[in-house]
Amino acid sequence: MPKLIVTTREGETSEIEVEDGLTVMEAIRDNGFDELLALCGGCCSCATCHVHVDPAFQDKLPEMSEDEDDLLESTEHRVETSRLSCQIPFTGELDGLKVTIAPED
Repeated sequence: MPKLIVTTREGETSEIEVEDGLTVMEAIRDNGFDELLALCGGCCSCATCHVHVDPAFQDKLPEMSEDEDDLLESTEHRVETSRLSCQIPFTGELDGLKVTIAPED
């Protein structure tokens, strides 16, 4: 099963296995990372699932939608590798993906 590597805001890193068909947000939430709020449940309407993606995986991610880009504009912690984890379907191609949960706004 493909693995996702998650670093918390405190710098603790965990490796989790991800089932087919989940988004990165669902995988993080379902594995007990309570600091990733994901208040809208994955509807791309709140930006509380903001993560910073390892640059090595940028080219493997789907293109950012206008809605996602607009939501990320509202956060103080946006960086070049910022994404909303609800907008990243986790596939086998992303095995080993590293994300860091962004600081809370």
